[in-house]
Amino acid sequence: MKLHFFTVNAIEDYRIDYTSGGNKEDINQEYFYKSVKGRYDAPAGIMESRIWGDTGIEGLRLDFNFGLRLDIPEGNFRVRISDFDSGQIFFDKYISGGRLLSVEHYVINWHVEVFLNEEKIFSHKFNPEGHTVAILFWDAAALGDTLAFLPYFREFKRIHKCNVSICLPKYLQGIVARLYPDLNQIEEIDFKTYATHYPLMTTTNSPIVPVEIRKTSMCRMGGLLFGIDYLPPKAIFEPTEPPVTDEPYVCIALQARNARKSWHYPGGWDIVVAYLKSLGYRVFCIDKSAKETNDGFTVCKPEGAEDFTGNRPLLERANMLYHADFFIGLGSGLSWLADAVDCPVVMICGFSQDWCEFYTPYRVANRKVCNGCLNDSRVIFFDRCTCPYHENTPRALECQKKISPRMVIETIERLIIDKNLTPPALKNF
Repeated sequence: MKLHFFTVNAIEDYRIDYTSGGNKEDINQEYFYKSVKGRYDAPAGIMESRIWGDTGIEGLRLDFNFGLRLDIPEGNFRVRISDFDSGQIFFDKYISGGRLLSVEHYVINWHVEVFLNEEKIFSHKFNPEGHTVAILFWDAAALGDTLAFLPYFREFKRIHKCNVSICLPKYLQGIVARLYPDLNQIEEIDFKTYATHYPLMTTTNSPIVPVEIRKTSMCRMGGLLFGIDYLPPKAIFEPTEPPVTDEPYVCIALQARNARKSWHYPGGWDIVVAYLKSLGYRVFCIDKSAKETNDGFTVCKPEGAEDFTGNRPLLERANMLYHADFFIGLGSGLSWLADAVDCPVVMICGFSQDWCEFYTPYRVANRKVCNGCLNDSRVIFFDRCTCPYHENTPRALECQKKISPRMVIETIERLIIDKNLTPPALKNF
C-alpha cells in the first residue's frame, strides 16, 4: 500500500526543534508520522490496518482512528483536506491509489473533499454524533495527566452526543470507574470506531499536541486536544469506605517519578510532620514506597508519619484522601487525586510555574531562586538531566531545596483558617 502523509502545521515549524535529527529533507511528514507513532506506542499495523468507514464509493474509505485516514482508489482523484471552521487548506493534491494519513492526531474539524475528473464526488465534515469514539492511554499513563484529561472526555461525549469508550492501564480502571461511571471502559482497541484519540502531554514542539505543556496549564491540555475551550466541571467523588479512623488526620506523599518534583530541604518533612502532630493530627504517609531513589536522590518516609505505603488500589487512596482534613504533596499524581476527591491540597512545588498544574491557593514555591524549568521553553528535557541549569553544582534543584519548612507551615496555617478547621489539640481552647 502506498502511503501519503500531510501535516496541519507547516513542516518547517516542526523542523525547528529537530535540527539535530539529520538531513533537513529527511525530516519530512513521514518522519514525524513515524515519530508520533512511536511516541504513542501505537498498536502494530495501525498505518495499514483496515479502514471500516464506508463512503458509498468503491475503494474510498475514511476514518479518524490514528488521525485522519483516507483510502483512495486508482484514478484521477483530487483530495482536499481543510479545517471546516477556518477554511485553512492542509492538503490539496491529485492522488491515484494509496492511503492518505495526517501526522496530527488531536481533534480537528476536518473537512474532506474528493474530486474525480474535477467533479466533487464526496464531502465529509468530522462529526462524531451517534458514533463511537475510543480513547487509548498508553500503559505508562501518569495519574495526574489522566485525571486532567478525564473531564474533557465526558464533556466531548455530551457536546457531540457520541459514545466514548476509554482504554486504560489496569491501575487506573477502578478509580476512573468511580469518578466517571458514564465513560465506558474497554480492554482493547479494534479500530472499527469512527475515531480513536491518544491523549498525551509533551515538552516539545510536536505534532502530538497543538500546544506543548510548557506553554499551557495541564488542566487546559485536554481542551486543546479535544476542541473544548473552557474548563468542564469536575466529577463528584462519592466514597466507598468510611474513614480509617475516627480521629482527624492528614495525608502526605513525598515520592515522585523524578527528583525534580521532590522536596529536598534537609529534614523538611520531619519538621512538618512534627508540627502536624503537635496540633493533634495523625499523619498518614500514602506513598507507594516508603523509600525511593531517583536521579541519585533518596527520599524516605518521615519517622513520625504512620506507614500507609504500599502498592494499594487508587480507590483506597481516594477514600483516605476524601476523609482527610487536607493533603500535603508535590506536583505529582497523588496531589491530582486529592484534588479530584475535593481534598484541600498543599502543593510543595517550585520546578513548575503556578499555573502549570491544577489551581490551589496553597501552593508553596520559592520564586527568589532558579525555578519553573518545566515551563521554560529554553530547556530540552530529552537528555534526562535532573537540573537543566545547575546540574552538578551546589545550586542543583534549588527550586525544591530552598522551600523552607516555615513556608510550608505558614501555608498549612492559612489553610486551617480558610477551611475553618479545628485541629484536635486546639479543641479545648
